[in-house]
Amino acid sequence: MARANFLDLLNSRDWLLADGATGTNLFAMGLQSGDAPELWNEDHTDRVRALHRNFIEAGSDIVLSNSFGGNAYRLKLHDAQNRVSELNMKAAQLARMEADAVDRPVIVAGSMGPTGEIFEPVGTMTHEQGVAAFAEQAQALEAGGADVLWIETISSEEEFKSALEGARTTSLPVVATMSFDTNGRTMMGLTPAAYAALAATQQVAPDAIGANCGTGAAELVATVLGMTEADGSAIVVAKGNCGIPAWMDGHIHYDGTPELMADYARLAFDSGAKIIGGCCGTTYEHVRAMRTSLETYSGGARPTVDQVEAKLGKVSALAHGTDTAAEGAARRGREGRGRRRG
Repeated sequence: MARANFLDLLNSRDWLLADGATGTNLFAMGLQSGDAPELWNEDHTDRVRALHRNFIEAGSDIVLSNSFGGNAYRLKLHDAQNRVSELNMKAAQLARMEADAVDRPVIVAGSMGPTGEIFEPVGTMTHEQGVAAFAEQAQALEAGGADVLWIETISSEEEFKSALEGARTTSLPVVATMSFDTNGRTMMGLTPAAYAALAATQQVAPDAIGANCGTGAAELVATVLGMTEADGSAIVVAKGNCGIPAWMDGHIHYDGTPELMADYARLAFDSGAKIIGGCCGTTYEHVRAMRTSLETYSGGARPTVDQVEAKLGKVSALAHGTDTAAEGAARRGREGRGRRRG
């Protein structure tokens, strides 16, 4: 069949189901802690293709390429900084092969994770360096056959802007998600509402925004509620972790069941998400349960944070409307002024 167009498919469907975890499932195939998954695009092509095939068979409409850490800064940790084009192109090609092998439309999303560097003014990474790194990766993913670029797990405004500008050196649509894992904020302090506002003010805004990873399915849905409340016109992505991680028997285990992720998928949809998937811990079985849940659901009322919490687990104080970070800063300011007056 003809290759699917991401924006056309998005506009013609009530929801699209993305895939689940790359790392979790590659670890189950033999990836070792500390290894670069991107090197498997050359060394274990059969396993990477199996990853995509299994998610497609489970019902995913979108599969993310095995290129999350495929920028030069991350690959430098494995002495592979000169292989950015090769590894990213191969990542997209492997996903493309599996997407093209089925008789329904499946979108290949070129995954682009953070550089691992701290941007100016806090750190030393410049905007221009970030743009160059993301552009190199984005162009290779486009050349390999990606349908859309998928910026994910970003935490700072500065890196978001660099990644978006780098991605826009291609002709592809762009999705950009942040990870809200610090009391309802990103590691660098952005709230879901602040991110929605930031994305909307870019010269060429992302085609979809959202959240991935984080601290579990409940907080992810609460994050979606915050984004859609701030910008009701945004196309929003929900790609949450499969429950809460715990260290068991020498590895990280996520406690989310297929039933919990099925509930999460419906709540994310009712909260305004149009693209729904899973992140860390999410297996093919979880994705299959999410597909069934969405296919047999006609939608419900927008949930409250309390309803999300009752179904999926605890959420942050920020999701409940209490900004502990702002209150702490105000308190420290009052205490500082008091000391200065003394």
